[in-house]
Amino acid sequence: MKVLGIETSCDETAAAIVEDDGEGPGRVLSNVVLSQLDDHRPYGGVVPEIAARAHLQHLDRLVRQALDEAGLGLSDLDGIAATAGPGLIGGVMVGVMTAKAMAAVTGLPFMAVNHLEGHALTARLTHGVTFPFLLLLVSGGHCQLLAVEGVGRYRRLGTTIDDAVGEAFDKSAKIMGLGYPGGPLMEKAAAGAADPGRFDLPVPMKGRPDCDFSFSGLKTAVRRHVENLGGTLTDADRADLAASFHQAVGDSLIDRCTKALKYFKEAFPDGKTLVVAGGVAANQVLRARLMDLCRRHRFDFVAPPLGLCTDNGAMIAWAGLERLRLGLTDGLDFAPRPRWPLDPGAKAAPFAGVKA
Repeated sequence: MKVLGIETSCDETAAAIVEDDGEGPGRVLSNVVLSQLDDHRPYGGVVPEIAARAHLQHLDRLVRQALDEAGLGLSDLDGIAATAGPGLIGGVMVGVMTAKAMAAVTGLPFMAVNHLEGHALTARLTHGVTFPFLLLLVSGGHCQLLAVEGVGRYRRLGTTIDDAVGEAFDKSAKIMGLGYPGGPLMEKAAAGAADPGRFDLPVPMKGRPDCDFSFSGLKTAVRRHVENLGGTLTDADRADLAASFHQAVGDSLIDRCTKALKYFKEAFPDGKTLVVAGGVAANQVLRARLMDLCRRHRFDFVAPPLGLCTDNGAMIAWAGLERLRLGLTDGLDFAPRPRWPLDPGAKAAPFAGVKA
């Protein structure tokens, strides 16, 4: 079974083809990603109109490239999937309409994929992880802990009540004068001889009985330290503050995940895997700490390869393939969704908004 996947939810335009022969993890036949970082860097963040226009300009070419690299034609595919939400609605519409047009012309089934489910199921593509598993979804727009019971079956254990962790990285990096995107620049600044104990930063939500997150106060604390330094930071200041930030974020994630591991094990005694997915899953410092947590609790730790942590078409193709296997296809009247929670029945989190 082979499926084409299209991803246009934010600032990467991507197309990929994956294959599954029913005998273990899937195979990525092609995975083409065009980053828009250079387009958005002058503005310090993603500009929705610029993103949508870039998707429109490049997507057809990338789909053709994905087919060529896989050595396939449209007639060789079994289905076409596209991110249908959540995301910047202008970009989502570009991908969905392209996929619908191809499905209409070829007669192939169309799968409207939840972008977050794409991240959630990537570990099944790369490692063949079995259900159920505990998922830490960490990205620029989301920070959640979910019990993944099956395709389309998610139980939210915790979510951010304000900023997502990737958002906190970006905003703190901007405050520190590091630039955009913040995550990789903060990780680079913290590497080497940086002192993570120099700046006293809070560990948000530590000790709380629930599994929710909060990073807004951490960002504010970074601003306060920058102001105390007179607003002008040396390279050593930036390195130490970035390291202190990583320490606080890591402490928060470990505290929250420890609670979630307990709840997950009580609900699913046979569950034994923690999967971390999303763009922030590429952060090596945080990966190492989560791996250590899993060793201490006798859980398996799984994270996708770095290239499949950030937004890509392979994760959408795989989620579409998983849905197609179950007969979960969508009509060509499916409407793109700017907001699409994985667990729509979960209690609303105060101030979380679209990040819930």
